[in-house]
Amino acid sequence: MIQMKEHGIEIPQALGRGPSFFIPPEEFAEDGAQEGRQQVLIEAFVTFGRLDHVTMVMGLHPEYLGTFVRTQHYLLQMDGPLPYHWRHYIAIMAAARHQCSYLVQLHASKFVQVGGDPQWLDGLSAAPLKLRRLNDLNKLLAHRPWLITKEHIEALVRPGGEGCWSLAELIHAVVLLTHHHSLSSFIFGCGVNPEPDHEGGYAFRPPSPRPTDSPGTDDRANRQGAADALQEVEALMRKMKLLQEQDEEASQEEWATRFEREKSESLLVTPSEDSPLPPPTSVSRFAEDPDFGYEDFTRRGETTPPTFRAQDYSWEDHGYSLINRLYPDVGQLLDEKFQLVSNLTYNTMAM
Repeated sequence: MIQMKEHGIEIPQALGRGPSFFIPPEEFAEDGAQEGRQQVLIEAFVTFGRLDHVTMVMGLHPEYLGTFVRTQHYLLQMDGPLPYHWRHYIAIMAAARHQCSYLVQLHASKFVQVGGDPQWLDGLSAAPLKLRRLNDLNKLLAHRPWLITKEHIEALVRPGGEGCWSLAELIHAVVLLTHHHSLSSFIFGCGVNPEPDHEGGYAFRPPSPRPTDSPGTDDRANRQGAADALQEVEALMRKMKLLQEQDEEASQEEWATRFEREKSESLLVTPSEDSPLPPPTSVSRFAEDPDFGYEDFTRRGETTPPTFRAQDYSWEDHGYSLINRLYPDVGQLLDEKFQLVSNLTYNTMAM
């Protein structure tokens, strides 16, 4: 490194401090870390060839990281209906719907490493028709899954059609899409920082200090902002709990009204007049119809579209058996993951 600098070669410097914006770096390097955590991090390194920031953050819950590593490894690297480079391209498509540049960059690199055509990375329009036909299903799964009907599936698997999918291929693709939709939300929710070798994760010169700056000023300000946001959330939850104790028999409409009132009074969610920034072209080129997003399907005064309700569906009876029949072993991996998440959240999520 010193010799390179002496020859005038610029050395990139990492911009972020640690894997997560929200979690102090010291928590990832504590002495006497759990033996199970160390073992699963070794397993992840052997599997993926690196310890990325997502793995480090998940490593704070070693048991969950173990199930994640096994599932991710099977979906992307083990035998299956789809070619390896297609799997990474589908992951790019899924991440692009949520404007997750972290995953787009990660899988773009992997796509080339496993033999993918670099020209496909020019955008979705450069990909084969068969992949482009996943676009509608991808955006519905990402933003409004209740609008999906059997006709969407039939259009993709109809025999004789151009770019036709087999059921096994489609199951593999759908699991990849939903897996990476969820992972995008995890990355945003945990404030995962860009990797040092990703765009936005490095610079050739450190940011110029302002006259009022002292060492660590920006870092302390960022952490204080995160702490303030967390306090606002906790305050809002305390208010809702107090209301619940005061009146256990309130209707759903009353709860909704109360929540909106409390939310509007919270500094955390003060309405902003700023319009959202458009996604970078490195991400948006993999997502057609970028303005398509989430909309509440229970708006008052509007006809509610037909939807698949939770009480009409059972993972054990419907999802598990179908996936295991068309894509063996994945059903078991997902079942283990769902069971673990349910246990970690006191049986309130994933089941």
